[in-house]
Amino acid sequence: MRSIEHTHGPNCDCLNCGDPRTMDFLDKYLTVWILGAMTIGVGLGYIVPSVTHPIQQFHLVEIGLVLMMYPPLAKADYSQLRAVVSNWRVLGLSLIQNWLIGPSLMFGLAVIFFSGFIPGLPARPEYFLGLVFIGMARCIAMVLVWNELAEGSTEYVTGLVAFNSLFQILTYGVYVWFFGLVLPPLLGMDSLVAGIATFDITPLQVFEAIIIFLGIPFAGGFLTRYVGTRTKGQQWYDEQFIPTIDPLTLVALLFTVIVMFATQGGNIVASPGDVLLIAVPLTIYFVVMFFVSFGMGREIGADYSTTTAIGFTAASNNFELAIAVAVAVFGVGSGVAFATVIGPLIEVPVLLALVNVALYFRQAIDWNSSEPESIAPSTTDDD
Repeated sequence: MRSIEHTHGPNCDCLNCGDPRTMDFLDKYLTVWILGAMTIGVGLGYIVPSVTHPIQQFHLVEIGLVLMMYPPLAKADYSQLRAVVSNWRVLGLSLIQNWLIGPSLMFGLAVIFFSGFIPGLPARPEYFLGLVFIGMARCIAMVLVWNELAEGSTEYVTGLVAFNSLFQILTYGVYVWFFGLVLPPLLGMDSLVAGIATFDITPLQVFEAIIIFLGIPFAGGFLTRYVGTRTKGQQWYDEQFIPTIDPLTLVALLFTVIVMFATQGGNIVASPGDVLLIAVPLTIYFVVMFFVSFGMGREIGADYSTTTAIGFTAASNNFELAIAVAVAVFGVGSGVAFATVIGPLIEVPVLLALVNVALYFRQAIDWNSSEPESIAPSTTDDD
């Protein structure tokens, strides 16, 4: 996403802080661009069904996904990991939110809506797995946008993004395997288990997809930062290089949405109700995770900027990775891929609304009453 220039600090009382009118033009109308890309994709796929063949032949979805994930990983300052790791309270809270509460909540919602739990709603194992893929993928990209708009701590959000990037490479495959294939049989969901069995997914397939779609952009982003800052300097990298590559995320996102929905054009036109059905648990997830995370941050005495950073990190998801793994394992036209691609459509408007909620909390809550042992960044925040 493009950088949003703003010189006020995270505790600034300026009424324009986080105001949508101060947002970059591309970010301000992000929902419009995504809806437009979806419309183009659906129309293209519905009118020209044969377009699916070149999309698959030239791996356009895969290329778009890798390009989409590169800028955020090049932007993340991995030296900020020290600030996060050194504060065990913030790190511990983020670990609980991201790797315990978040996956468990999404799994529970997937069971409620797509296992046949609700009378009248048949078991949909492909959508169940799609939500599992989303829920296990912790956010490393869009959270940078939400945090910046809400005037959260840049130091902590970059540290948490860096930590999640590394941790995700090691754990994502295990989480998908456990919540998608191991836990359902233990809970006696026979019909769902039978449907999942037909997919014939293996942990190795998931790990291979992670290596390609997270490992490659992560290595590229890390090496770019390492070489760029040492040859041209930190100031050049932050002020010239990053703004240059920032738009690539949005361009690649819109391109990926178009080609993804082009492969699903017939399915979407035939069953728009499925889009709404998938949207419901996703909306519940984002809202619940935000309020739970904000409450937990406030409970341990974190200030507003830190609470905002850990809150949006927990409430967001890495739908890029979820889409990539779903496409690699099940194919671009699968129901699992269809469920994951609904992610950005729902996340963008919901999280934009939650940015305004966070800004309201900044004014409505007395953050000065936090515990004496502040959890604010120890270094000066010149955000």
